[in-house]
Amino acid sequence: MSKGGGVSGYTHTQQQLDDYANQHNPNNDAYQDDWDNHSNQCNPNNDEYWHSREDDDK
Repeated sequence: MSKGGGVSGYTHTQQQLDDYANQHNPNNDAYQDDWDNHSNQCNPNNDEYWHSREDDDK
């Protein structure tokens, strides 16, 4: 799953570059957390699925 075109040291801080790298590295917990969150929001058997849709009922 591609999430964008990347980041540049000309337009982002070192912390932003590090965060981006962590979120796109399969060996990093931030990467796995992102995929787990996505999976939970797509699974009707998970509470997070319904939590992410609460505002749709209003």
